[in-house]
Order: sequence, then C-alpha cells, then structure tokens
Amino acid sequence: MPEWEQRFRAPRVSLPDWAEDAPDRSLFVSNATGTYELYAWDRTNGRQRQVTDRPNGTTDGVLTPDGEAIWWFSDTDGDEFGVWMRQPFGGGEDVPAAPGLAPSYPAGLAIGRDGSAVIGRSTDEDGTTIHRVPAPGSGEAVEIYRHRESAGVGDLSYDGTLIALEHTEHGDAMHSALRVVHPDGSTVAELDDTEGGTKELGLAVLGFAPVAGDPRLLVGHQRRGRWEPMIWDPVAGTETALPVDLPGDVGAEWYPDGSALLIEHSFEARSELWRYEPGTAKPVRVETPAGTVSGATARPDGTVEYLWSSAAQPPVVRSTSGAVVLDPPGAKAPASVAVEDAWVEGPGGRIHALVQKPAGDGPFPTVFEIHGGPTWHDSDAFASGPAAWVDHGFAVVRVNYRGSTGYGRAWTDALKHRVGLIELEDIAAVRDWSVKSGLADPQRLVLAGGSWGGYLTLLGLGTQPDAWALGLAAVPVADYVTAYHDEMEALKAMDRTLLGGTPEEVPERFEASSPLTYVDAVRAPVYISAGVNDPRCPIRQVENYVDRLAARGAVHEVYRYDAGHGSLVVEERIKQVRLELEFALKHLEGGDVLGA
Repeated sequence: MPEWEQRFRAPRVSLPDWAEDAPDRSLFVSNATGTYELYAWDRTNGRQRQVTDRPNGTTDGVLTPDGEAIWWFSDTDGDEFGVWMRQPFGGGEDVPAAPGLAPSYPAGLAIGRDGSAVIGRSTDEDGTTIHRVPAPGSGEAVEIYRHRESAGVGDLSYDGTLIALEHTEHGDAMHSALRVVHPDGSTVAELDDTEGGTKELGLAVLGFAPVAGDPRLLVGHQRRGRWEPMIWDPVAGTETALPVDLPGDVGAEWYPDGSALLIEHSFEARSELWRYEPGTAKPVRVETPAGTVSGATARPDGTVEYLWSSAAQPPVVRSTSGAVVLDPPGAKAPASVAVEDAWVEGPGGRIHALVQKPAGDGPFPTVFEIHGGPTWHDSDAFASGPAAWVDHGFAVVRVNYRGSTGYGRAWTDALKHRVGLIELEDIAAVRDWSVKSGLADPQRLVLAGGSWGGYLTLLGLGTQPDAWALGLAAVPVADYVTAYHDEMEALKAMDRTLLGGTPEEVPERFEASSPLTYVDAVRAPVYISAGVNDPRCPIRQVENYVDRLAARGAVHEVYRYDAGHGSLVVEERIKQVRLELEFALKHLEGGDVLGA
C-alpha cells in the first residue's frame, strides 16, 4: 500500500471530551472502523465501545454532565439536517432526546445537571429558534428565542439559571453579539460590541465558570484587533480585562475548579498553550512541541490533555504528564515533510504561505491547495492530502489569504464585498513569488481546494485563465446566486454579510464574485467533486456550472458521491484523492498543457 493511502487509513482519534461531574467517562471520535464514528471510553477500566454506526459516519456528540448519557446528532446521509438522539453511556437503545422538536440544522446545545437541555435550531422557514427541553419525561420543549438572523446556544451556567446566546440580530453574521437570559428566555444582560451593527467587532461565548453560584462568563472579544478573552459578569454588569498580551488570536477555557484559564494562542500558523490565574500579572507557558495544538482541555488533576501534530508528524493525544492519552491500535501514519514559511508582499499586506516540497531541485509541478472557510487558516498541522501530492513529486503551497484567521481582525474582515477576488489577488502574489523563486514550474501550476477553496479554484480558473494548468474543485460554490437560494439559512446570512445583501439587492456583487460569470473563459481542464446531499454548496448550482462547461466542450470531469459537505468514510476520501491525482497526472503530462 502506498504511503499516501496509509496516512488516510491509519487509525485516528480526536481529543477526548469528558463529563464534567464524571471525568473518567469520555467521548471521542475515531476512524477505527473505516468511518468516523463516536466512541465511549470508561477510564476506570479502559473499556471502549462504539456508540454510533451509520453509513456516512457521525462526529457530533456530547456527554451529559453526570456522564450517564451521550447525545449525538442524527442527520440523513450527511445533509446536516436532523435531530438529537440520546443513548446510555454503557450502551442501549437510541431515543430522540427532544421528541417534540422537528428536524433542523443544529445551532448549539447545552445540557444541564438536572437533565434539562437548551437546543438551538435553524431552518429555512423559521430562522433560528432556541428551546429549553426539560428532563426526560417531565414535560415538553418550550421555545425561548426566535429570530430570522443566525444565532446559537453558547453555554448554560453550572446551576442552570443562566443561558448565554450568540446572535446576529443586527445583520452582521461575521460579528456576533451576546445575550444572557433566564431559562424562560427573559433577558438578564446584553453585550454588543457591534453597537447595533455599526462596528465590525465580534464576541464569542467561551464558557460559564464551572462553579456553583458563579455567574461569570468567559468571553472572546476583538477590541484590540484580534481575538482575546475577558471575563464578563452579566449579573453584576462588570467586565474584567485579562493581561494576556500575546501577538496572535487567543482563546481560553476554564480549569475544572474555576481557579485558572487554559489559554490557546494561535499565531502565524502555529499554536501554543498557556495557563493564567485571574489576578496574577501574566500567564505561564504550558510546554508543548512546536506545531499545532488542535484542541486542549484541563483535567481535574491539573494536567492538560491536547491533540498535537505538525506537517511532518501525525496527530497524537498527549498530556502534560508526559503520557500519550489515547493511542489507537494499528499501524501509525507515515511521516511527511515539514513546512517552510514564505512571506510575500501582496496588495493588502504581507501574505503568509506554507510550503512543502519533495526531495530534489525545483522547479516542481506545484499544487496551490486553498483552504476553506473562508474564516479559517492553514497551519503547521498534519494533513494527508498535501502529503499525498508531495509523495507524487509535487510541491504544495497553502496561502493564508485575506479572510484567513490568525492574523488579526483587519486581515479576516478584508474580503467583504469583493468576495473571492480579494483572496485571488493574494494567491496570485504568492504564485508569482513561487515561480520567481524557482520553486514552481509555471507550466505546471494546479489550483485546488475544497469548499471555499473549491469556490476560489473555479473563480480563479475563470478570472486568471492563463495562470493555471488545471483546477481541482471539491464541494465548491460554482453558481453563487443559485447557491444562495439553495443553501442552509445560516450560510445565507453569512453571504448577505460578505456581499452586502441578497442577490436581488446587490446583483452586481454576486455576479462579480460568481464562478459561473467567468465559466466561458476557463481554459484549463477542470475536475469537480460534489456531495449530492450537501447543504452548504448544494448540488444544483454545481450542475449549472458543469452544464456550461459541457456546452462548449471544455475538458472536465465530475464525480458525484452520496454524502454531504465531504465524506467521513475513509475509503471514499481515498477514492476522491486518487481521482484527483489521476486527473492531474494525466493532464499535466499531456502536450497541450505543458506547452510541448
């Protein structure tokens, strides 16, 4: 078996979640059966069992605070539309967790110590609704919130008397405001850094203090140009700034006894951990290897468990005690090559790119693997896809274009209104650097990506037709107007924020940012893969784009698969990468593409 396939098939585990009042009961995700599913783990005896078993996989699950039950989200074939189910921790029958609630897209979940829960729902008909669900058998769900704009459940206080909500009633889906309410939905306090949508400053719920009678809420804010934590007491009406002066985006969570905060710091595509005790002068470093911490949690004994990887080394769940926390059985994933950092001057400032390359001297055929989101970023973390390209002799360049997180609020917010075109300007600048530096062969440049990266691929092939030898677009936005009308409601709100309105209100912006507008200019061979149940980049708008390619005899291939926005089945994912590799190798070796 080639190493690139071994990386996909190697057993993986997520960072285990654990029950707040029963910390020896944990829940994690693994691909051990070949499909990503939920697993329960009893640390007292080491026993593990598979919780879910569905053809398209399951990844969304939560333990009740007492550890007696597992809630998991049940959709249909990856369409993300469904209901919460409940199963005993030790195994047993799955039952609807909130039998009175119809299927929806999920919009947050918080479970109380009394068996009640707060469930967020999103539908095209109702927008966002939030319901308080009593303990099983003690009544029906009661709606406590409703709004057309996107919102969600942030957290529930330790004693269940306060509920924190994130909402975008002001119409800016990129910058949430906060509201804390009583269980009946009546307002306790508001926090709105957008000042009614007039300022682009977001807030995020990071969690209530895990202590009885303590109303303090840990909140993320952007007041100094990047994400940082503060403590808000919605009852007393006080805000406490924290002296955590780190250069990148900072997230945080409480230690289990509420005495300290575990700080996660993301800066220039890498991350690290710190511990901060409120009232002290500064945080203390929690030692982790160089690379990326994809998640971390503080345990009751004071140790920290974290999921770590680098571009060269596969992920592992470690503890600050020095132990490997959860080591799945089976062969480990082969290592890959380390990333090199590239900083390129672009039209909007310095652009950070991550480069991986095979042995030997360039110029290499080069894949520009563009991340999704767009509010996300590529990092020095293990990724089987880029590693597969390196194995086949390609250099891989990943660009943290404007719109990416981890480089400050101004960088993330810069893409608005000229959506897609801003990102492609940055990608073009890095592309030019890669050629001039001798890294990339200008005749063998591949533009590739999934989701928003797939969208940028199709848009780039049409707006920069002479720059790319071929394109590989997975689950893309291809026809922006049709995508808007077919996609899930929360993404409609995001598109209105990005583009300044609906397709009817700002048609010129949707036209300028839609790959369909430029499809007749595409010259490079195009490979597209799409999930037929995808609620984020729906299939109809992909078919509209493909029909236009076919009408003029453009070189293209389309692969449709029975899942949603990507697949949780390992063999399906391998098949998709294999098809992309075969398409690229076939067309890059063709004389017309190479200019021979």
